[in-house]
Amino acid sequence: MTLNSIRQAGGIVAALVLFCVALASGPAVHAQDKMTTQSLIDRQLILDQITRYYYNFGKVEKQKEESFYAEDGELILGTRHYKGREGIKQAYNRTPAAPAAGAAPAGGAAPAGGAAPAGGAAPAGGAAPAAAAAPPRERTAFNVTIDNPLIIVRGDSATSQVIFTEYRQEKVGDPMKMTTQGKEYATWVKVNGQWLYKTRQIASGSNPPEGWKD
Repeated sequence: MTLNSIRQAGGIVAALVLFCVALASGPAVHAQDKMTTQSLIDRQLILDQITRYYYNFGKVEKQKEESFYAEDGELILGTRHYKGREGIKQAYNRTPAAPAAGAAPAGGAAPAGGAAPAGGAAPAGGAAPAAAAAPPRERTAFNVTIDNPLIIVRGDSATSQVIFTEYRQEKVGDPMKMTTQGKEYATWVKVNGQWLYKTRQIASGSNPPEGWKD
């Protein structure tokens, strides 16, 4: 084979490689519409917001959950819908049902996918407690990780999907154990330069919620 033939063959191989790369990257570019420097920055800003939201769970001093949402944002947990910041605030401060007689209230943090309980309810008016109140339960560790973020930005709106995994201790000093895993599907809106949840929906299975669109 001559030197020119070898060069021609090499050029054809290089062209085929570039063509295959273009085909492989085509769907991603199409899904994103158009990849720009700004869309990459916005993607990172949304991922940072998601990370901060999940780091917030389990903290003693934490940022208010409703502050991560737009004014008309919505939190969807199964069949329950909490609309607007006031509704979302109430979702994270619901009063739990009174414990059975003699049972101490559970400690620890609320699940990342759900709403954080408020402090225990006061005893019924006029009723004296049968025994002295039990000492507060020691706070155990509660961590949440997020994986496989898929974020698509289109101007001042976006969608995201992440897998979240919760880890807890049964008692202080115990190793962490995985307790829950699920998926978060969210839509976002950019308000005064800040990305906020427009909707946030939790699903336990692999299939997206009905009507979901990337």
